[in-house]
Amino acid sequence: MAILKTFPKISIVTPSYNQGIYLEATIRSILAQNYPNLEYIIMDGGSTDGSVEIIKKYESQLAYWVSQKDRGQNHAITEGFKHATGEIYAYLNSDDMYLPWTFRVVARLFSEFPQIQWLTSRTLLIWNSQGNPVHTYPAVNYARTWFYRGWSIRQLGPRTGWIQQESTFWRPALWEKAGACMDESLYLAGDFELWARFWQHANLVTTAIPLAGFRQHGTNKTTTREYKQVCGQVLRRYQNQSVRNPYKRFLLEQLLRWTGRGGKRWGSTANWLQYDVKNERFTYHSKFVI
Repeated sequence: MAILKTFPKISIVTPSYNQGIYLEATIRSILAQNYPNLEYIIMDGGSTDGSVEIIKKYESQLAYWVSQKDRGQNHAITEGFKHATGEIYAYLNSDDMYLPWTFRVVARLFSEFPQIQWLTSRTLLIWNSQGNPVHTYPAVNYARTWFYRGWSIRQLGPRTGWIQQESTFWRPALWEKAGACMDESLYLAGDFELWARFWQHANLVTTAIPLAGFRQHGTNKTTTREYKQVCGQVLRRYQNQSVRNPYKRFLLEQLLRWTGRGGKRWGSTANWLQYDVKNERFTYHSKFVI
C-alpha cells in the first residue's frame, strides 16, 4: 500500500449505552490506528455500567463526548454528527471494531477518487463475543436499482447483498443532502433507512478490502428476521425506484446486453474499485445494470 501524502480529517461517532464490556475494544480499534487527522466523538446515553469511566480514560484523545439521557441510538448519532467537522464521516457502534488499516485505506480512496460520495467494503467480517474474527462473507457490487428491489437484504447465491454499516463511510455533503439525520422513528435498521436516502443522491462505491466487523453476542438488540422486516417497510417508500416485474426486467436486461441501450433510463450503475497489486494502484470501474 502506497504511503499517504494527505490525511483528510475523518470524523467517527460512537453511540454508546451500557456496553462497557465491549466499549474499550471499540475505542481502541479507532485510536490505535494512530491516524493523524482523526475526530472521534462518543455520545453516551447515560450509562450506569462503568462505560463513563472507560470513556474518561481516553478523554484526552476525544474531540467531544457526553453522557446524558437521549432518545435512543439514532438520536445519539444525529447529535454526534452536529459536532463533526471532518471530510469523511462514519459511525461505529460501541460493540463493533475497525481493522488496523481502515482509516488509511479510506483516506486514500476518498483522496484519489473525488467522485466517491460513499464507500463500503464487499468483504463482510463478523467478530464473536471475544472479538475474534469468525466469519467473512463476500458481497456483490451494489447498484441503486438492486437496492430498492430488495437485493441488499438477500443472500444471492454464495454471496450477500448486505451493506455492512460498520464498513461504510461518506462525505459530509452527502449527509447534508440526505437530511443530516437518522430516522428516530426506527428502533431497528436506521442504517438501512439512511442508505435508502443516500441512494437518492449518489452511487455507492465498493472495495474488496475488509474495513470493519460486526460483533455477534447474546445481547445484540436485533435479529436478522426483525431487521429484514423493518427494511421491507422502508423499501415500500421507494416502490417506484426499480423495475420489479421480472418479465419486463428480463426484456430490459436483454436490451442492455445486446444493444447497450436502456441503462440510463431504466437501470443504474454498479461502481467498484480494483486494486492492481503489481502497480500498487486502484482503478475505478462502473457498469450499467437493470
